[in-house]
Amino acid sequence: MAKDTRIEVHHITRVEGHGDIFAEIEDGRLVDVRFSVVEAPRLFEAFLLGRSYDEVLHIAPRVCGICSVSHKCAALKATEAALGIEISEQTHLLRRLALNGEVISSHILHIYFLAGPDFFDLPSVFPLVESSPDVVRRAMRMKKLAYDLCNTVLGRHTHPVAMTAGGFSFVHSEKRLAAMRGALENGLNDIKATVELFQTVNLPEFERQTLYVSLRHPAHYAFYDGDLFCSDGDSVPASLYRERIHEQVVSYSTAKYAYHHRQLYMTGALARVNNNHRQLRPLSLEAAHELGITLPCHNPFANTFAQIVECAHCLEDSIHIIDVLLQRGIRVEEEQAAVAPRTGSGVGAVEAPRGTLFHEYEYGADGKCLEANLVIPTAQNLANLEADMRKYVPAIIEQSTESITHQLEMLVRAYDPCISCSTHVIVAR
Repeated sequence: MAKDTRIEVHHITRVEGHGDIFAEIEDGRLVDVRFSVVEAPRLFEAFLLGRSYDEVLHIAPRVCGICSVSHKCAALKATEAALGIEISEQTHLLRRLALNGEVISSHILHIYFLAGPDFFDLPSVFPLVESSPDVVRRAMRMKKLAYDLCNTVLGRHTHPVAMTAGGFSFVHSEKRLAAMRGALENGLNDIKATVELFQTVNLPEFERQTLYVSLRHPAHYAFYDGDLFCSDGDSVPASLYRERIHEQVVSYSTAKYAYHHRQLYMTGALARVNNNHRQLRPLSLEAAHELGITLPCHNPFANTFAQIVECAHCLEDSIHIIDVLLQRGIRVEEEQAAVAPRTGSGVGAVEAPRGTLFHEYEYGADGKCLEANLVIPTAQNLANLEADMRKYVPAIIEQSTESITHQLEMLVRAYDPCISCSTHVIVAR
């Protein structure tokens, strides 16, 4: 039993970026617990000031090498709203397709390489290379499939440049899209095998009810578009996010905390599945059932299972989108016409793999950025993560210090934090 102990984990492993865990237990009671982001501020909002709209669209995706497509889409939506640019249905479908590829890629990274070792009592994925090489090959195969999908739509996944204000810089090949569809069909077997593998996993027994925030669209499972929806029933246009999402600085972290109407909330795969599960495609609903997810689910450790469900959905949804595009035929569209700069502001909201992402820009008459605000999913999750830690530690306080430490690390990893992206604390004027 950890009757009197201090837990200090500096730079938790198997997450993106640097974060610390601190917990203090005295006389068998939890005195304090917190998760600190210790990265230096990224200052991206400041980098964007004075840049022309087209430079903004190239700089913004550099916030993250894992979620470049999400940042690009959010930046595009904000810029297009500010400059009064409309996109075609074809462009809309292609952007949704690209986001599906990024979600699969990011989720597979977390499922197999970051959180996965925790569930199989391994220090990392490397022991699986020798003991279960087929599992590692499957993970790499699915990562490649997701990258190939992004390459087909965007030219490349990381820091894509082919998505431009109003459209794309090239005309998509129907032949390549058809070949991609065949590859996605083959990928369905790998996600089914992933479900079978994780059916053998027992999640830690823990629940804490909280609010779940995500986009919601009336016609489809929302990644690219939709209103800002909360599991308590509140829904507003995403452009009004400042009326709902309130950020504040804490003394021990370089990332802000966020609250929904001053209440704690979670965003990400589990939030989306809880809020929008009725719009999941058949294979993903089957995956949720086979993984034993009862919705709504209040176990944050199940976020990894929710990611598996979303991978199944994104595979099926991508096949459907390609079918629609091929049935209609790829049209050569005049979307690359010169953009007329104007004074305006706009908000772009998308579902990044780790949760709802907001970009907001104000442009002057010359098309240069006057103000920028980025609200990152991981930063939104930090306050809720700490609340989970505060409830979870008393439930396992009879265990050894080593066990408590490990389970706190598991809890942090379950959120799949992208810590570097979260450090946006500059108020730019």
